[in-house]
Amino acid sequence: MAWQGLAAEFLQVPAVTRTYTAACVLTTAAVQLELLSPFQLYFNPHLVFRKFQVWRLVTNFLFFGPLGFSFFFNMLFVFRYCRMLEEGSFRGRTADFVFMFLFGGVLMTLLGLLGSLFFLGQALTVMLVYVWSRRNPRVRVNFFGLLTFQAPFLPWALMGFSLLLGNSILVDLLGIAVGHVYYFLEDVFPNQPGGKRLLLTPSFLQAACTYLLRPSTPRRLTLLHCSPIKCLPTSAWSPAQHSSL
Repeated sequence: MAWQGLAAEFLQVPAVTRTYTAACVLTTAAVQLELLSPFQLYFNPHLVFRKFQVWRLVTNFLFFGPLGFSFFFNMLFVFRYCRMLEEGSFRGRTADFVFMFLFGGVLMTLLGLLGSLFFLGQALTVMLVYVWSRRNPRVRVNFFGLLTFQAPFLPWALMGFSLLLGNSILVDLLGIAVGHVYYFLEDVFPNQPGGKRLLLTPSFLQAACTYLLRPSTPRRLTLLHCSPIKCLPTSAWSPAQHSSL
């Protein structure tokens, strides 16, 4: 019963958050069980464009390292802030939210070429946090019970935390930079004199999201009356017809 309750609760999570979080967890589990190797997942331009291993364009965003503190820390922030964005400023705009992922992923991949970055999931996490923090500037955030500050300082606190752990802050800076580009193009520039919205979600993506998220309708079952020769729908069957068979 506990497992069913957990599954039902997970199904209540918005679609994009649920899909991305599940993909990250399953990818890490597959690596932990040695079904996959990180060498099959990391971003390598040569293997992508010369060997056509195009899955690396996606899988490098799904692996956050082996099970441990860093993995659970990242999953906490992915699930929390992705969900708050999807249920907040992107409520009812699933296609726009998916387009934000695509925009961020493409820009991070291009910039990642300059820095020889192999896994960009943490950068995507920081981007989500940055966009949420800029859209909720008055919210006060409690950082693990140690510090309390306004939401816009949260991405920088994450970068400082990475620095304390001895990790490179290049990935955090990439996430902040891409998040700011998205925020500027989506929230700032359209509101400037002469500005307009440049990030328009393609119509095919809107149609795809509408199709995939459409409510399922139960199928109408037609009962059949069968004879040794053929079957007739119940509504079309009568004793007279049966006697003539």
